Amino acid sequence: MADDTEHTDDDTAADVGHDLEAERTTAPMSEYTARDVGVGIAIFLVGTVIAFGIPLLSLGL
Repeated sequence: MADDTEHTDDDTAADVGHDLEAERTTAPMSEYTARDVGVGIAIFLVGTVIAFGIPLLSLGL
């Protein structure tokens, strides 16, 4: 099977748009604010009401 694409350099798709000299960080290491925590708690509470409240209401409890 012939390779139809020509590779002219060593760039990979992982290198596109990234600063290769910057220190690597992952999401859990990223900074977050008290507002971010509040939004997360609010989303959790709404999800809990949807997941448990609606089914309980439909059972008549």
